[in-house]
Amino acid sequence: MHHDVRRPSVARIYDWLIGGIDNYPPDQQVCRELLDIAPGSRAVARTNRAFLSRVVEVLAREYGVRQFLEHGCGLPARDNVHEVAQRIAPESRVVYVDNDPLVVAHARARLVENCRTAVVNADVRDTEAVFADPAVRRLIRPAEPTAALFVSVSQCLRDEEVSRMIEQVKERLAPGSFLVMCQFTSPDPAVREQVTALMRKATSGGWGRLREAEEVRGYLAGLDIIGPGLGDVADWLPDRPRGIRAHEAELIAWGGVGRLPGQSSSSEVASRPS
Repeated sequence: MHHDVRRPSVARIYDWLIGGIDNYPPDQQVCRELLDIAPGSRAVARTNRAFLSRVVEVLAREYGVRQFLEHGCGLPARDNVHEVAQRIAPESRVVYVDNDPLVVAHARARLVENCRTAVVNADVRDTEAVFADPAVRRLIRPAEPTAALFVSVSQCLRDEEVSRMIEQVKERLAPGSFLVMCQFTSPDPAVREQVTALMRKATSGGWGRLREAEEVRGYLAGLDIIGPGLGDVADWLPDRPRGIRAHEAELIAWGGVGRLPGQSSSSEVASRPS
């Protein structure tokens, strides 16, 4: 499979920010420009990644969730969703969804021997195609609670695309399922404008925009918010690294976890996370 490494990709930019090695000079150049605008980008990206691992751990251990659907999974890194979930419960089933060919190739290479995990090559905006995929039909049981993960994907989509995607996914989830949402945000209009312009140019329009925190809150409206609530996702970490909020005035990984109303067919392990 051919990958055009001459053009930056969102997945490889994020990979560089969290300390990965699957990135190339065009991606690195965008990262340097991003750091000029928001010097805290690396710290925020790593906080975002730690949040993903922590949420999966809590949902698997404390709420008994055994199936996870990650939208826009990005390149494999340390403590991927299936690794965290299956350490706690080996029977956990995980489906990753992405349409970046490099992401799909790398992810499938890492998962070749894991029968409870699959990678779906699909556009996260096409919910019908995602849920119709044979891997999703095999691993995601419609009557059981699912954790649908939207971590650093909504910022890549336009406003109407995010809202439509979330609503369509919610319609297909069992009662008691969970939506996990996290997006880079900024309270500074200039930062929002500059980062959005940079990323849209770098990806030839394949990016949404940097939003305000309250806009992200709206994506989880009507759901029961669990854990420490909505806000800087560093609050989800059991031991906050010193100085984690050093750059919060310019950039924040903002989000949380909402639970769909109703009772699921599976009993949960506990009523709330530790």
